[in-house]
Amino acid sequence: MSNTYFDSENSHKSFEMPGARPHYNPDRPGQVEHIFLDLVLNIPKQSFRGTCSIRINPVRSGIDKLTLDAVNLNIESVKVGETKQNFESDGEVLQIQLHEPTEAYQPITIAIEYWVEKPQRGLYFVGPDKNYPDKPTQVWTQGEDEDSRFWFPCFDYPGQLATSEIRVQVPRQFFAISNGELISTKNDGDDKIYHWSQTQVHPTYLMTLAVGDFAEIKDEWNGKPVNYYVEKSREADARRSMGKTPQMIEFFSEAFGYPYPFPKYAQVCVDDFIFGGMENTSTTLLTDRCLLDERATLDNRGTESLVAHELAHQWFGDLVVIKHWSHAWIKEGMASYSEVLWTDKEYGKEDAAYYMLNEARNYLAEDSSRYRRPIVTHVYREAIELYDRHLYEKGACVYHMIRAELGDELFYKAIHTFVRDNAHKTVETIDLLRAIEKATGRNLMFLFDQYVYRGGHPDYKVAYSWDGDSKLAKVTVTQTQVKDSKNDNGNGNRKDLFDLKIPIGFGYKPEKEAYDDSSAPSTPNLKTFTVRVYEREQSFYFPLEEKPAFISFDVGNKYLKTVVLEYGVAELKAQLQFDPDPVSRIYAAHALAKKGGLEAVKTLSEVLKKEPFWAVRAEVASELVEIKLDQAFEGLVTGLRDKDARVRRAVVAALSKIKTHETYKALRSILEKGDASYYVEAAAASAIGGISAANPDEKPTDEQVLKELKFVLKERQGWNEIVRSGAIVGLAQMKTSEDALNLILKYTAAGTPQALRLAAIRSLGTISTGQTKVNLERILQRLAELSKETFFLTQVSVVAGLGQMQTRKAIRILGSLADQTPDGRVRRMADEAVQRVQKNAGSDAAVKQLREELDQVKKENQDLKSRMENLEAKAKKD
Repeated sequence: MSNTYFDSENSHKSFEMPGARPHYNPDRPGQVEHIFLDLVLNIPKQSFRGTCSIRINPVRSGIDKLTLDAVNLNIESVKVGETKQNFESDGEVLQIQLHEPTEAYQPITIAIEYWVEKPQRGLYFVGPDKNYPDKPTQVWTQGEDEDSRFWFPCFDYPGQLATSEIRVQVPRQFFAISNGELISTKNDGDDKIYHWSQTQVHPTYLMTLAVGDFAEIKDEWNGKPVNYYVEKSREADARRSMGKTPQMIEFFSEAFGYPYPFPKYAQVCVDDFIFGGMENTSTTLLTDRCLLDERATLDNRGTESLVAHELAHQWFGDLVVIKHWSHAWIKEGMASYSEVLWTDKEYGKEDAAYYMLNEARNYLAEDSSRYRRPIVTHVYREAIELYDRHLYEKGACVYHMIRAELGDELFYKAIHTFVRDNAHKTVETIDLLRAIEKATGRNLMFLFDQYVYRGGHPDYKVAYSWDGDSKLAKVTVTQTQVKDSKNDNGNGNRKDLFDLKIPIGFGYKPEKEAYDDSSAPSTPNLKTFTVRVYEREQSFYFPLEEKPAFISFDVGNKYLKTVVLEYGVAELKAQLQFDPDPVSRIYAAHALAKKGGLEAVKTLSEVLKKEPFWAVRAEVASELVEIKLDQAFEGLVTGLRDKDARVRRAVVAALSKIKTHETYKALRSILEKGDASYYVEAAAASAIGGISAANPDEKPTDEQVLKELKFVLKERQGWNEIVRSGAIVGLAQMKTSEDALNLILKYTAAGTPQALRLAAIRSLGTISTGQTKVNLERILQRLAELSKETFFLTQVSVVAGLGQMQTRKAIRILGSLADQTPDGRVRRMADEAVQRVQKNAGSDAAVKQLREELDQVKKENQDLKSRMENLEAKAKKD
């Protein structure tokens, strides 16, 4: 499964919300061997009826009662053979009183006749209505985590694996796709009956059905069908977005040491999907928002990563199944790490290293601002709460560290062993450790203890000095996540310390200057030592023949950490130029920007022009703007002409922080002339609103900016509403403008294209903080109305909007939304948003005024510093 999350601003709050409790798999009456759903859909009435037959092989004799998960299913009868069974259904579970108690290992088949009207979850009906008359008619399912119980009675937890069959009757013009192979189709009057069979065992949450008037695009891998299903007229987008799937199947078959295990691979793009994608066995469902038009492919690799992620799950998650939700990192971490592996294969080592850095950053953002938790925990309110950045991105980082510990050859040997030993079985985290030990002899429990079974990561501070007389390099490493404690021999709290062997490299300039050619910084001579870092503070001494040009801490950046570099300007400049690892160059750029001053601006401006790798240029742009000197603007503006759209986008985002008339003119010209990239245009649109809101003496008028943004909203309907959504974000920055608010409110109306409408709903929260009391009431009233809508993404956007507000009145709306939503993710987000609003509402007007006065003083200091730097520069010339 692939997902998106919203952060809150809590420092190491507990992951466990009130009501969290330990969760275990239920006792097992026996092994479910086969599930057969025989269904008839009534699409106009959003209902269906049918029979669910479950063959179960009892583990012991004398069982006379079975309890199945069955939420809001109308049960008509339960039979074993021809014999009716007594049952009770309370809307949550179905209790079956068996007429004849079980005999051990004598399978029985239970046939349950039932019907469902307007299911709340599990199975979704999508279709046109008065606001969206062009919406396609579709039916699709979503089982993870425990939503299959909303569309058929089952033992709904991942520990039960069974084969499955789905026979479904639909109107003849529709196509029905499910797991496994299509074994027959039959016309029945105006309807058609599709019969699908999945002969490999899998859990209930991976059973799926998708129905629609799809175009089918056929591909293949090694004779197996690889098909893409999309709305008609989007065939070209389908090939563009999913066309690399056969190469990916080949790549992952090799990487995981096991050929693709299912009879076909289908990807179905559906409307209103509530995730990015879902890896149902042999039949992945994807959001139609991932389909790229030609222009979007310029700088969107997100779709390719999504396709790789869901495909990797066919091995990690579908072939090898988790036994309990608490171990879901095994599959989600590997699916996320597979995005890195595919990036390496397709785009090279530097791109993969940068992708890995962003995986780590996503986790670090959640850890610092939302909560900290062990990756493996069975204490939660609902399993879906586990699907966060600890599970996905930190999980990916753990796989990367396993690879660093073992080296490539043994890493892949361990992965092959794990997949082969556990194919078509369920696993827990211990099984991965066992496979590693079996394949390599290595016991990695120390790594899992530090990164999987407890929360957190090391925060390193690294200082360096050189003693020329004794030719010794001294490197001092401090673990700053541990508070210094006088009672603990200076080692702080030992349980928070990390104990890792970290390579430290000393680099010498290559004979050829950096940036001599367009390939990459020429490889310097790197001398590497590995040290064990396990105390709160340690100093290491390295005898070297000559003074190094730079120091590289954690060569190759294998370990999940944060790092603050305390090196001199000369060392940082050399690292930024010569370190072969792009992530180390990025760390050096950050440390250099922190030092500030004109030399840092000059160095970073030069790197922005000459660094061969796009991601380092993009990062340098965001660091350059942090140096509050006027000269930073000149360095940045040249980046608007960068050949890589991703760099231009980073430059625009950086420029948005320099709120001057010059910046406004530069960004306005992007909107007027256009850019090849949707994202660059969107960034420019969102930036000009923020510039308008700042700096009353020297800025475009609100009228000018409103005119620009209205033009974008009118003219720039493009792929997924990216550019127009950027304009909405721009309007939201104009926090005191009633006209801007009126325009945003207009786009929250039903009938507005969904992506644009969701952006407008979120933006109501942003703009609320500067509006009059009367307008604040209008915003609250609108969000209260919107909170009653049932669509998952609307609810998420309403929560995101309310969570930004600074009035306690938002809390009531969040509370009622949390009470009414059937979705555990929305409930959690709403509860976290309540905490955020309480914090925001606490900062009263006096604090705000102090903040504004402080900002003014900072600005005056910046102007003064810029003038001083200019004078110094002139004096040097003279």
